[in-house]
Amino acid sequence: MEYLTNILSSKVYDVAIELPLELATKLSEPLGVRVWMKREDLQPVFSFKLRGAYNIMAKLPREQLERGVICF
Repeated sequence: MEYLTNILSSKVYDVAIELPLELATKLSEPLGVRVWMKREDLQPVFSFKLRGAYNIMAKLPREQLERGVICF
């Protein structure tokens, strides 16, 4: 729990914003699944980091995680 507290109180949140997931319709349709993107490129500092994707994945139900996740 201390680790999570340290992450959530990190200074990165002084400049980073919480971003929504965006449905990638043109990628979803040919694959026959819904592909969601976490657009870290929309951060004001243009950061491409694992943080956002990991935080979203940590909130997914186990059934969804077991079906697989693709991050890019």
